[in-house]
Amino acid sequence: MDCGHRQGRHQAAIATVRLPVNDRVLIAGAGPVGLVAAAHLARGGVPVTVFEEGADLSEESRASTFHPPTLDMLDDLGAAKPLIVQGLIAPAFQYRTKKHGLLAQFDFDAIADATRHPYRVQCEQSKLTRILADGLRGNPCFDLQFDARVTGLKQDGAGVEVTLDRRGASETHRGRYLIGADGASSVVRRALGVEFEGFTWPDRLLVVSTPFDFHAVIPGLTAVNYVADPERWYFLLQIPGLWRVMFLVNEDASDERVQTREFAQSLMAGVIPGISNYEIDHITLYKVHQRVAKSFREGRAFLIGDAAHINNPLGGMGMNGGIHDAVNLAARLCAVWRGEKPEAELGRYDKQRRLVTLEYIQKTTIQNKKNLESSGDEFRQNLLAIKADPARTREYLLRVSMIASLARAEELG
Repeated sequence: MDCGHRQGRHQAAIATVRLPVNDRVLIAGAGPVGLVAAAHLARGGVPVTVFEEGADLSEESRASTFHPPTLDMLDDLGAAKPLIVQGLIAPAFQYRTKKHGLLAQFDFDAIADATRHPYRVQCEQSKLTRILADGLRGNPCFDLQFDARVTGLKQDGAGVEVTLDRRGASETHRGRYLIGADGASSVVRRALGVEFEGFTWPDRLLVVSTPFDFHAVIPGLTAVNYVADPERWYFLLQIPGLWRVMFLVNEDASDERVQTREFAQSLMAGVIPGISNYEIDHITLYKVHQRVAKSFREGRAFLIGDAAHINNPLGGMGMNGGIHDAVNLAARLCAVWRGEKPEAELGRYDKQRRLVTLEYIQKTTIQNKKNLESSGDEFRQNLLAIKADPARTREYLLRVSMIASLARAEELG
């Protein structure tokens, strides 16, 4: 592998370049999705430069669920094993209600023949970005630049030129292609003039992180638990050292009020009768969106991850879908770059990933929210019917694990 430049420290400024600096793939955003794309490209011998707005990789927890096929993809990049070491393996998940208690437990062993990793891994996304960056250290095809905020772009038939703001100074960089992995407020998407179609839920989600041991007070609890209730559903998700408890917030209270410890404690008091005054590590408030970009490609520029689609977090499909975007696109870019496929191959990325996002990620996450907001009676009957039929159980697990969505993408050609 020889991408023609010497790589310095990945936190450093621009590396010394011998080949034309415009003969690269540019990526806006060094989150998990952007770095998965970069890792796939660099390992395939394609020179890539990643521009990250921050002074270092983000330490935000945010997404923390890695699904079985995502782990398979990360394994191909050498990142799954160190992620598993730092994370928590979750081979099963549960649905509960306040009224009925445990409704059903589903185990990924039922689809062990469809994946090398028949389980979820619970681990903060910030761990993955560091694993990927460390794994790329010294790779001559990889360049990661910090304090580099993309502010605009223009393109022609031969390449894309991006404008950067670096500590108040403006720069321009040119590449053969550009990937926008710069989040829900994507500058790349806005600069391309691509509509972000969909809606924003009137509700908010509050995530309270606590070291409290829920296993000690809820018998048979798994690491991933959805608790339905028409008035106040919640979600119990375990990560190493902490539980993340997610609540729906639909009352008329200001964002400032909702994020106080007093308000968080009032919600936590409803989880286990008789237990209150939890130790709280941190509190995070989210607006809830369901939006998909009208196009995932405009000329030589592409959108992946939150820049292309956002959804409510129930089911853990947002980051995973973004990683699937990254692998799908990067594989095609590698093939086109090496002359193995014609330029038309890149059109399959938009065709596959956008439709799959609409058919699976958006549809499933919206239904997940509706299920948890229900009384639980109809939901309970549906789950019991799925559990009673091995074929339906398998089909259900293939869908919630996102394996079915990847198969659907291949069907689209």
